[in-house]
Amino acid sequence: MRTRIAEQLQEHGTVIKRLESECSDSIARIAGRLVETLKIGNKLLIMGNGGSAADAQHFAAEIVGRFAMERPGLPAMALSTDSSALTAIGNDYGFDRVFSRQVEALAAPGDALVGISTSGNSPNVLKALETGRQAGCSTIGLLGRDGGTIAPLCDLALIVPSDITPRIQEGHITVIHILCDLIEQSLFGSLAGDR
Repeated sequence: MRTRIAEQLQEHGTVIKRLESECSDSIARIAGRLVETLKIGNKLLIMGNGGSAADAQHFAAEIVGRFAMERPGLPAMALSTDSSALTAIGNDYGFDRVFSRQVEALAAPGDALVGISTSGNSPNVLKALETGRQAGCSTIGLLGRDGGTIAPLCDLALIVPSDITPRIQEGHITVIHILCDLIEQSLFGSLAGDR
């Protein structure tokens, strides 16, 4: 077991180092777009499936609540949290529409849609980003592998440099925490109680 533990931690460390060397500019651009979105009073709509749904909820919770400092709440929501909407839309329109239908109902021009997909090929995330783009939203992807079919639909995409799903997910949550920090520092860095 110790060998397996060491292998897992080494893989994780390699991905995190590559994120720093290969993706820092992308992270900064995404943070800048999210800051601008929130600064003008728009909101973040975040989506994903499975573990990526959990990441979407985590991201939204850190933005609405707080990450590391006391500050006013900010508008963000995960589109995977309303079980009645998900099951009704899935039943009536198909699972591929569970996010796009919510984007139709909730998105406003200037909002930012964040799609999280380890494969880069989740059909429901893809359709939601297409719908959001037509509605005048920014489209952002947190992806893995080669970015899949979603990457070309994104105004900004971060592709975690790995083909291994758990390592991609670990990269995503690390990036989400960095984005939360950069948003708080950019919007409220002068507030007392920082860290």
